[in-house]
Amino acid sequence: MDTFLVFVAQSTSITLVVLGWLSLYFLITLWIYIYKTFTLGDWLSREKHNVDFLTTSPISIPKNAILSTLLNSHNVIDADLLQVWKTRAMQKATQGLVFLSIISSTAPFIGLFGTVVEILEAFSHLGGGNVSFDIIAPVISKALVATACGILAAIPAYSFYLLLKRKAYNIGICIQMQINLMLSSQRNSL
Repeated sequence: MDTFLVFVAQSTSITLVVLGWLSLYFLITLWIYIYKTFTLGDWLSREKHNVDFLTTSPISIPKNAILSTLLNSHNVIDADLLQVWKTRAMQKATQGLVFLSIISSTAPFIGLFGTVVEILEAFSHLGGGNVSFDIIAPVISKALVATACGILAAIPAYSFYLLLKRKAYNIGICIQMQINLMLSSQRNSL
């Protein structure tokens, strides 16, 4: 704990802002991941259930499916409306993922900015006279903390982005299977 307090006391205000910003990024990343994991997981299990229902039963639209609202007055499924529904579902499934992508791409640069500012500040105080490696090494080491924090914030953001993107893709596949099954059933019944 003392090391942390010494680090904070010796850091510039820019470095502290950068570390605060990266901490906020990290917390937002965790929140988005946890929230989307549960919501997309539940949604995916419902869509898988609907696909199983459509493949094991005589083809009829499940009563609890949103797709049941897409029947026209003659009980004919409109293929274009199904694609619109799928597009809207994919929009909803991928909400928040752009922010994870932004965090994963900007966090290292924010950390690098903090490092550069800290090194510039250190060199301004070290000017003049002989400066040995024993004096410069701890200064540079302390400055690199911001870059390490930036990378540390970016890695989970990018990993979570890819994991959630895959879940959203699986939801899209399940929805497309439902669309294909319903349209196939409709063609066979005509």
